[in-house]
Amino acid sequence: MAKVLCVLYDDPTDGFPTTYARDDLPVIDRYPGGQTTPTPEALDFTPGHLLGSVSGGLGLRGYLEKAGHTLVVTSDKEGPDSVFDRELPDADVVISQPFWPAYLTPERIAAATRLKLAVTAGIGSDHVDLDAAVTHGVTVAEVTYSNSVSVAEHVVMTILSLVRDYLPAHQVVLDGGWNIADRVARSYDLEGMHVGTVAAGRIGLAVLRRLAPFDVRLHYTDRHRLPRAQEEELGLTFHESAAAMVPHCDVVTVNAPLHPETEGLFDDELISTMKRGAYLVNTARARIADRDAVERALRSGQLAGYGGDVWYPQPAPADHPWRTMPHHGMTPHISGSSLSAQARYAAGTREILESFFAGRPIRDEYLIVDGGRLAGTGAHSYSVTG
Repeated sequence: MAKVLCVLYDDPTDGFPTTYARDDLPVIDRYPGGQTTPTPEALDFTPGHLLGSVSGGLGLRGYLEKAGHTLVVTSDKEGPDSVFDRELPDADVVISQPFWPAYLTPERIAAATRLKLAVTAGIGSDHVDLDAAVTHGVTVAEVTYSNSVSVAEHVVMTILSLVRDYLPAHQVVLDGGWNIADRVARSYDLEGMHVGTVAAGRIGLAVLRRLAPFDVRLHYTDRHRLPRAQEEELGLTFHESAAAMVPHCDVVTVNAPLHPETEGLFDDELISTMKRGAYLVNTARARIADRDAVERALRSGQLAGYGGDVWYPQPAPADHPWRTMPHHGMTPHISGSSLSAQARYAAGTREILESFFAGRPIRDEYLIVDGGRLAGTGAHSYSVTG
């Protein structure tokens, strides 16, 4: 029997919900492009309920314990005395989410001598050292596409919030004011602007599709060029690199995985080539943007706004400069953890576990590392240095 170590974020501060704002979720059985949504043999949770926090347990406890496995769920993941580090050495499976990542460093993977599978409940597995996973024969899987549209919606919301300067205007209402001139002095229309995405995979393409009705000019860069039919359908302009694209754009959104080619991409040099007063939205990974370069650009006016929900480390410390820099629209890492998304990535996590325990192949689109090499989605999206 296996030990499954699951790292999830804390329960709500006022207690785990007993009621919810809505009674149900729309039924979605396929993603754009035809991939089916997760197909586990059964579910032990109610879709639309909070599953991503400790008490929710991704709805796995009944399934795992009935099969004789041990499930340990914790939010305590930092430092050598954390529950995560104490429980890791004899864990067979580790599960965590991008929003509250259990960083599987080379040292932790080396210490986890029984570890066979690392699952990301969601998408984005850069919190796992993929080189170490390859070396130690650890399978890495994620629930591909489960929250791609969730993130894309958050991107569009953030772009509109920044361009229209929505958040400060809402604060005026909360403060009892009515300062119209103050609040329209930084408010613009998105219509007619040039908007570009760094990467046009599942999330980036979903962003482009949702922005097209706003009558904007759409640009993209990606290591894999889209089919010409898609470019023509959406009126896309392709650029060979981010450096070639960003000087043309009023808004840039980052939808790329973190790997050696993208880490630190938006530094002082690249940001200086953007239009003065451009907006940068990053819901991908924080380390794609240089933390201090972003703050400097906002304070100088080179950037008119920065938004997103990814930080490094996560959770971000109270003194993180992105909390207090001007003209930002940052949130905790929530874009891919809506209750709708949780139902899908919890179901996908169970599907992966069912395949793993039964000795069946895990869906190719879920795989990042398998058999000592990048595999499936991982071979398309990531690179290793070893």
